[in-house]
Amino acid sequence: MIVFPAIDLIDGKAVRLVKGDYAKMTVYDTQPLRTALCFEEAGAKYLHTVDLEGARDGGTPNFSVVEDLIRHTGLSVEIGGGIRDMKTVEAYINAGAFRVILGTAAVTDPEFLKTAVDQYGDKIAVGVDIRDSKVAIKGWLQTVDLTCFDFFRSLENLGVKTVICTDISKDGLLGGANFSLYRSLSESFSLQLVASGGVSTEDDILKLKEMNLYGVILGKALYENRIDLNKAILLAQKEA
Repeated sequence: MIVFPAIDLIDGKAVRLVKGDYAKMTVYDTQPLRTALCFEEAGAKYLHTVDLEGARDGGTPNFSVVEDLIRHTGLSVEIGGGIRDMKTVEAYINAGAFRVILGTAAVTDPEFLKTAVDQYGDKIAVGVDIRDSKVAIKGWLQTVDLTCFDFFRSLENLGVKTVICTDISKDGLLGGANFSLYRSLSESFSLQLVASGGVSTEDDILKLKEMNLYGVILGKALYENRIDLNKAILLAQKEA
């Protein structure tokens, strides 16, 4: 299982929100590159990044920051947030992004998602944000009448390989992940599933590993020193 330390971006800064609430924001580093280099020093090989302004408003206001993270680290950087057309997909891939994550547009524009997957294959992932079993979009500000299970089924049919799944109710609370949800999804679909939201202890990581998940995202737990990144990586890689 891969551990993805996370950097969420607003105004060029590394921040965290609580349950997706933009009014409940903590700035952890005014220089995200510094945080990324610390992650790399701890043994990380991958980095999960989200342009929160892009997710909310569209566009790529933090594009140059992501470019710096790609250019000045050896990390494989995946990026999501505000990616709603092929031009933006291509810009990030040309900048060296390891993987581009489609969120809102994957829900609202399935033809765009299909075009991106047909052209770039497993370089395209989908971020599925869930509130009360329904899919949320536009920086978690809206919920659509679509269950996560129905959406996962359509993604599988389209040829999507990797899905980052966030339970909004758990995000930023350090209270543990929604294990029953991830177990159900893992047993129901052949997608590479990445768990996000609430993961805050070594035990959480072990539980997710036992479900044969592809990856886990660590955010606030790292920033609040609840979990050691190097230990988490070793646990995730350890043979059963």
